Amino acid sequence: METWNERPGSPWRRWAERTGRGPAWRSAVLVAVLAQAGTGWAAHAQTGRVPLDAFARILLLLGPALLVVRHRHPVPVAYGTVAVTLVYLGAGFPYGPVLAAPAVACFAALIAGRRRAAWGAVGLLWGGHLLLAHWLYRWLPPAGDGPAPWGQELGLTAWGLAMLALSELFRIRREQWARERAERAAAARRRADEERLRIARELHDVLAHSISVINVQAGVGLALLDTDPEQARSALTTIKAASKEALGEVRQVLDTLRAPGAAPRAPAPGLDRLPELVEQAAATGLTVSTETAGRARPLPPGADLAAFRVLQEALTNVVRHSASRTARIRLGWRSDALELRVDDDGPATGDPAGGSGNGLAGMRERAGALGGTVEAGPRPDGGFRVRATLPLNTDPDRETP
Repeated sequence: METWNERPGSPWRRWAERTGRGPAWRSAVLVAVLAQAGTGWAAHAQTGRVPLDAFARILLLLGPALLVVRHRHPVPVAYGTVAVTLVYLGAGFPYGPVLAAPAVACFAALIAGRRRAAWGAVGLLWGGHLLLAHWLYRWLPPAGDGPAPWGQELGLTAWGLAMLALSELFRIRREQWARERAERAAAARRRADEERLRIARELHDVLAHSISVINVQAGVGLALLDTDPEQARSALTTIKAASKEALGEVRQVLDTLRAPGAAPRAPAPGLDRLPELVEQAAATGLTVSTETAGRARPLPPGADLAAFRVLQEALTNVVRHSASRTARIRLGWRSDALELRVDDDGPATGDPAGGSGNGLAGMRERAGALGGTVEAGPRPDGGFRVRATLPLNTDPDRETP
């Protein structure tokens, strides 16, 4: 349940928004209670010291009061609590948990990255106490007081060093936590970027291929609508089938955005759907022949999807940018890799619909993610060739979904 000080607009929330941390009044109250009660109890055993009075009580409250703003002003608070403590000790009041406020203040300063201020404040407290206890005691209350035993100084020194050591250890650990959080956040951003890239590739491959088929068939239908209605009807049927398939694949990709982590409703396409690609290309007037060399075997899911998308993009480029009406697909199964090759014999049409070349970049990214390569360019004897090599011993950790 949300408490009053966690509600938007509450004083606690406004303070936290300004300072980056909440007010430290809880710990300040705890230190104040400890100082008041503990020093009052210790005063009964220190009959030689000045009895606690109103001034002493004010000093015991002033130090903890400064702790409230230690997160916003760590350096002034560290030196301020030390000064209040030295005034208290110089007035001859009893020893007790009066060092709690400087300890908390110096700890906060060190955690805030003000190491020099924290060490300086501890050094000032140690030097000031040494001066009060071994030189100025002659002129300070209580009257007739002697120098403090050196064992007390050793105890104070050990206390200061231990406090600083613990603060340093906490600071180092806190920095490690911060680095780990930053690394986790960076890893999450990388995963999100990779997922966006994967979705963008999937959408590009699906839409580029299907829209190309639809575009070609729409042109055929318009050209033959009056002279050959049956052929125009066939073109419209192809458009309907291609658009339905594209909508199904787009819906599958978008389902991963609506339900992160959910399993896809349909299996990812692979080489088993190569006959569908050939049929879709034939519907656009492109004759595609396939050839297989070597012994075919099952591919890992990532490699199977990459192989399908590379062939799909290569055939899409033939439909959109080549004057050839024939294409040849060759699947070369080697012991360590699958080689995909798509050739066409026609010159480029110069169609500006080719876009910015994202299809070729997408093919290279898919193959590169699996440790493979994609080469594309004109053939020496004319035409164009796309050649992709996908390793068969792909590390599963490197596969793209």
